[in-house]
Amino acid sequence: MFVDKVKIYVKAGDGGNGIVAYRREKYVPDGGPAGGDGGKGADVVFEVDEGLRTLMDFRYQRHFKADRGENGRPKNQHGKSRDAMTVRVPPGTTLTDEETGAVVADLTEHGQRATVVRGGRGGRGNSRFASPSNPAPEIAENGEPGQEKELVLELKLLADAGLVGFPSVGKSTFLSVVSAAKPKIADYHFTTLAPNLGVVETDDKRSFVLADLPGLIEGAHSGVGLGHQFLRHIERTRVIVHVIDMSGIEGRDPYEDYQTINEELKQYNMRLTERPQIIVANKMDLPDAEENLEIFKEMAGEDVEIYPVSAVTKQGLAGVLRSIADKVESTPEFPLYEEEEIDQRVVYKYTKKEDPFKIIKDDDGGFTIEGHEIETAFKMTDFNRHDSVQRFSRKMRRMGIDQALRDLGAEDGDTVRILNYEFEFIE
Repeated sequence: MFVDKVKIYVKAGDGGNGIVAYRREKYVPDGGPAGGDGGKGADVVFEVDEGLRTLMDFRYQRHFKADRGENGRPKNQHGKSRDAMTVRVPPGTTLTDEETGAVVADLTEHGQRATVVRGGRGGRGNSRFASPSNPAPEIAENGEPGQEKELVLELKLLADAGLVGFPSVGKSTFLSVVSAAKPKIADYHFTTLAPNLGVVETDDKRSFVLADLPGLIEGAHSGVGLGHQFLRHIERTRVIVHVIDMSGIEGRDPYEDYQTINEELKQYNMRLTERPQIIVANKMDLPDAEENLEIFKEMAGEDVEIYPVSAVTKQGLAGVLRSIADKVESTPEFPLYEEEEIDQRVVYKYTKKEDPFKIIKDDDGGFTIEGHEIETAFKMTDFNRHDSVQRFSRKMRRMGIDQALRDLGAEDGDTVRILNYEFEFIE
């Protein structure tokens, strides 16, 4: 089965916790703080593996959670940081953030890597908090939470040329006779349910990759038929090979077919019209094909490159293959995304900093505090130690949360919530 679009969840490793510890050695009567830091959590890295062809593996594993860093130890020993978790994908995979729709990475070459989510830093041990005024601190941080994302993985085949056209115009037959590919061939519509790839060699020993894509019909750009599911694979091709049934044996007009398919390509993505297009007038061995070809040439004009062939009898194939190879060599790759669309590239633009906190007044008279900065500080606080709790309280005061609560009418004994925890507001 061919799988070309999946949704997955990835989470980088949390940082390890720092610890509170002191030197306990003979002849060291007043040993100072000696709590080590936690190790960094593992990143999640996607890497291209040219041995993969589909996203099938992701049907069975959709959650990827990297290892957390090791906790700190006494004697100022830091916890071990974790190596990155590597997830392998086939060439041509695009990673998109489901929440924002932003393109996270476009992976096309073997060995190409992209760090998708980063592990949290390790929490600091109490050695880090020693100062002249507090030489024996009872403070240690928990590890920072690792990043997490819902990602959509799309596979867009890396073919040099793509066969497009209505169902049953002979695309699969064409691919089967010009390459070693063995697509399913039958005399009914939508025989091809998944794209097929074949390596084609011309008579002058040049080669290129040709993709046979499932048949398009009118309305394909908006999801009719199989079109919307597989139009994405045309995006990476340099040359579009438009196969037309010139015999009209199915009762359709060849020129109308030509216009309809081109309109679908244009509606799906305007940039597809920039690619060079070669017309393969197929089924020339059938009656009425010659007559229909003359009418087609008159209506299409002289600028359109047309090659009459018969995939069944193999008539005219050598010429069209040489022409496709010429076009592939002379046409540069088309970038799928503008530079600023991909997170991996360095683009400097102004973005407003997210508010450190937001307070919501609940229906029961309590208050809920939200915000990435305060939630991260909360998760990194060890509430089993009084000094750590005091430090968190001071941080809230410095951020202005205490005053904001008062401004909203908070009084002694009111409930304050952060994440799934509740506290009392005390003046």
